[in-house]
This record gives sequence, C-alpha cells and structure tokens, in this order.
Amino acid sequence: MNIIVSGSLAYDRIMVFPGHFADHILPEKIHVLNVCFQVNGMKERFGGTAGNIAYALALMGEKPSISATIGSDYQRYFEWLGRNGIPTAGIRIIEDEFTASAYITTDKADNQITGFNPGAMKYPAAMNFDGLTPADTVVIVAPGNLEDMVSYPCDCREKGIDYIFDPGQSLPMWGAGELIRSIEGCRILISNDYELDLIMSKTGLARRDLLERAGTIITTLGEWGSRVLTPGRELRVSAVTPRKVVDPTGAGDAYRGGLISGLVRGEDIEQCARMGSVCASFAVECYGTQDYTFSPEEFNERLDRCQCQPAG
Repeated sequence: MNIIVSGSLAYDRIMVFPGHFADHILPEKIHVLNVCFQVNGMKERFGGTAGNIAYALALMGEKPSISATIGSDYQRYFEWLGRNGIPTAGIRIIEDEFTASAYITTDKADNQITGFNPGAMKYPAAMNFDGLTPADTVVIVAPGNLEDMVSYPCDCREKGIDYIFDPGQSLPMWGAGELIRSIEGCRILISNDYELDLIMSKTGLARRDLLERAGTIITTLGEWGSRVLTPGRELRVSAVTPRKVVDPTGAGDAYRGGLISGLVRGEDIEQCARMGSVCASFAVECYGTQDYTFSPEEFNERLDRCQCQPAG
C-alpha cells in the first residue's frame, strides 16, 4: 500500500529558562516590552506533522512517503529520515528559505514563549497525483502548507483515492466553504475535541451533518482516549497508560501513524483506533516527537490492554 503523508517538516529548537518569566516583566511596561532571557542551552528535535506521522508509521513497519517542503538546511533531516527508512523523493527543497522552525522557551512554571518561522512551509509541495494507483493508495492531509491542504482533497476525490483529513492547528486559516469541501468525501475526519468544536463552529454543521460528508469521524481526547463515530454507532477507545508522561507533544501524530497502519493492513476501524492509542502511549514517554521506540512485543502487550466499548 502506498501511504502518502502530507504536512509539515520542522526543526523544534527547545530552550529552558531557569527562572520565571513573570519576575522579569513589569506589568506597567508591557506596552514597551523589551526583555532578554538567558537560557541553559538548546536542544534541537525533528518535528512537523508529516515527519512525526511518517516516523510513527515507520516504527509500525510501514513505508510511508512524505509530501512537504523543506529549506536549504535540509541535510540533517534527510539523514534522519534515511536512517528510519523514510524516502525523501516527495519532499520539495526550497533553497531560498530555512526549514520551518519553532523556537520554544519554557520557564520553571512551564510557561512558554514560542516564535515560529514557517520558512519553506510557505511554499506548496504540489504533489503530482497522476502516477498513483487509487486502489493501492491512502493519503493523510495533515497541517502544513494551506495551498496543499486545500488542493489535495480535491485531487484525491478526482482520482478516487482514499484520504484522511486532519486540519488541526491550521483551522484558523480556513474559510467555511473550503473546509466543507475538504471534508466532503474523506474516509476519516480526525481532530481533537477542541478542533472538532472549531470545525462545527466554522462550518455551522453538527457532528451528524459532518458524518454525512465524511465516512468516519475520530476525535482524540488526550488521556481519555478517543471517540470513533461511524454511521450507526459510536465507540470509545481507552487511552493506554504509559510508564510515565514526559512530553505529550506529538502524541496525536503518533496516534495517526498507528491508525493508518491498521487501515492499510485491512483492520476494522475499532482495531485501527486501538493501534493509534497504543502508538500514542509510547510517544508521551519521551521528550521530543520522534524520539520514542518500541518492539512488536511491547506494542502487542499494550494493545491487549486497550479497551473499546460503545459510547454511553
């Protein structure tokens, strides 16, 4: 099965400030703010929705392809993808830009100041769909370049290709009409509960109305697991308790990787959601979105503990 992951590639630059931001900000001078926080070094992690989902799929034994853009500083990321068996042929290099980057500084109270440079993500990857075999292809449209996110669902419908629509953090940029057209005909609409509320608010459609346009609606609920809505039934899939929670960032992308792996293996949607839940449980145990790993035995042990039941 040809799995194409469309979304973003980014470097996450993570810094820790050994104090409290509030101690260095004068409330009465907030209108002329000029501060500098000296941090204790910086850690760089590979990130972005496409990179994170593809990494999870690779751990599941799949061979995903990425459709995304990356900047002139692509070498380290390409080396990392190569080490994980993920091809880079579908990634467009934008030589005049840096790769999208998030600069995240966290203080002792877990307050964060983040600067984000979209860089190469401002440009579409513009994937060519002509050579794809519809019966043997699945696409996930995850947050990334908005032009790609709008055009890829149309291309998938035109070619008869199954696609999963995951608008996520890109939702504030969408108009109602474009959002409805992208949902129309998708195999799965996936989001967290806040994002689903935002989708309903933007489109004016209730969950049942959305289900008339999407084959399935999956809503991730963090530590409370996920909800799967299909015509005629609603299921609740439990979260899997991790050994420890270090960093929940990227758990949603890991869930998507586990879910898609189940789909391409022909599993039913209940089993696919359980696989997503298990994959997410490993992601939260590590700092960074592509730093976790697991063996088949560890995965199956947790899969046995993942429960699914009708929603009450």
